[in-house]
Amino acid sequence: MKVTISETTTVHPSQPPFDHDHLLPLSHLDTDRNLHVNFRYLRAYANTPTPTTNHHRGDPFHVIAAALSAALVQYYPFTGTLRRRESDGRLEVHCIVGKGVPVVRANVDCSLSSVNYLDDPDEEFVEQLVPDPRNEEEITHPFVLQVTVFECGGYTLGACVHHSMGDGLGVTQFFNAMAALARGSSGVTIEPVWDRSRLLGPRDPARVEFPVQEFLRLDKEFLPYSQSSGPVVRQCFEMREEWLNRFKELLRERSGLSFTTFEALGAFIWQSRVKASGVPGEDKVKFAYSINMRKLVKPQLPAGYWGNGCVAMYAQLNAKDLVEQPIWQTAELIKKSKYNATDEYVRSFIDFQELNYAEGITAGKGVSGFTDWRHLGHSTVDFGWGGPVTVLPLSRHLLGSVEPCFFLPYSSANEGKKDGFKVLVYLQEKAVPGFRAEMDKFSRMEFGLSCL
Repeated sequence: MKVTISETTTVHPSQPPFDHDHLLPLSHLDTDRNLHVNFRYLRAYANTPTPTTNHHRGDPFHVIAAALSAALVQYYPFTGTLRRRESDGRLEVHCIVGKGVPVVRANVDCSLSSVNYLDDPDEEFVEQLVPDPRNEEEITHPFVLQVTVFECGGYTLGACVHHSMGDGLGVTQFFNAMAALARGSSGVTIEPVWDRSRLLGPRDPARVEFPVQEFLRLDKEFLPYSQSSGPVVRQCFEMREEWLNRFKELLRERSGLSFTTFEALGAFIWQSRVKASGVPGEDKVKFAYSINMRKLVKPQLPAGYWGNGCVAMYAQLNAKDLVEQPIWQTAELIKKSKYNATDEYVRSFIDFQELNYAEGITAGKGVSGFTDWRHLGHSTVDFGWGGPVTVLPLSRHLLGSVEPCFFLPYSSANEGKKDGFKVLVYLQEKAVPGFRAEMDKFSRMEFGLSCL
């Protein structure tokens, strides 16, 4: 499986979107230090007949480059460069006339089917399918794409996006606009909205009325993703519906409460990871996830808003309490944390950033980041070959965590072969044996009543 890069080209907007250099401010959510990272992921497209197949069905690179060029007229900030303001160190976007987006063209000497449609691919191989700019390049080019064509005619679209430019929902809005143009649409149907510093700026005067400082701390020296905890490796586990349904039923029997998959399985994985990693009992550990607050804030954000519209939520415990208490209590803690998702929480989070940004806001160490990709609507990104058969994240940095966990659907190309979904988790190498033992217990439903 050899990936060969044939060229890297710069795709410019199909017509000039502006005639003078200028700066665009970001919101206080965009400039959160936890979002000063690249987010890398790919979509895989099979070369099979679909109802949406249109006339172009030719070279995916040319189709995607043309669609990108057209979409950049209205989403031109993606052509910009990130830089820090001298006054406060916050990122902003410098838009320069004549700039574009780098797009890498590549080929690979195998078929998608031979690598199981990238359902659980070899990590070294899949890393070659997504751009990975380093050092200053990641802010010089905050948006980079790679189109890799397989021998079968299928292809992958790898994206590297600096998280300050947008979250998963916002960037998917852009890809949907690109895809519609590729299928023949005459224009972008949802007008993109920037206006970030006004819509998600601090209040006047800034005030913290929700105690977000219970989860956050101030530490200029602490960098969220520079923690040294030894080698971190990727592990993938299957999660069958029958196991999950039985597990949730056991928790309901013990607690009298109903839990979502995210709450129940998240609690189990969080406990298992902390136990397997040997975290000292007195250390605080956090369960971190994002909630979409576009409709929670007052007034609601406009439909075309494509900046970061999710806010970090936390549940926290001492490691000893997490490992020793029944799992249903941990699931309940996660459930209750969702009640914090209010307009006041968001506004206090933003105002805390305004008042304390220079002091270095961080969630600290011991953060486990969780996200659920099973229902994010990735299948709508259809460039004319049908929606992607597989969507796969490659990033190891999420919400201040260097060991994120993703709940992912199986590839639609393998539909019917497996039920349930897969759990993609990053772990300290030393924790893998213990964590695998816990997951084996889960699959066999071997729980003591005291654990539940």
